Amino acid sequence: MENYKEDLSLAEAQALVDTWVRSLGKGYFSEMTNMVILTEEVGELASVFARVYGDQKSKMGDKESIANELTDVLWVVLCLANQTGVNLTESFLENMKKKTERDKDRF
Repeated sequence: MENYKEDLSLAEAQALVDTWVRSLGKGYFSEMTNMVILTEEVGELASVFARVYGDQKSKMGDKESIANELTDVLWVVLCLANQTGVNLTESFLENMKKKTERDKDRF
């Protein structure tokens, strides 16, 4: 991809999305609108999963659509994190620590 590095941290992804939204996208939608968009994107991902891994009949290109739909979900999550001041790197590491401590003897 032009001008983008292949190995991207969460912080870099958040910054990249923020730059894109503020320059090319002309600003963020409201937090509530982005939450609704996230729900829509998760629904689209669920539809593909129902066809690829569930009982519905698969359509051509469904398997390849998974990456695209996951990325759409990630995009909106990054937008929401930016809008609400969440540092996803810090939050992710804290969450991993919590899960590790809580579940170390569970599985």
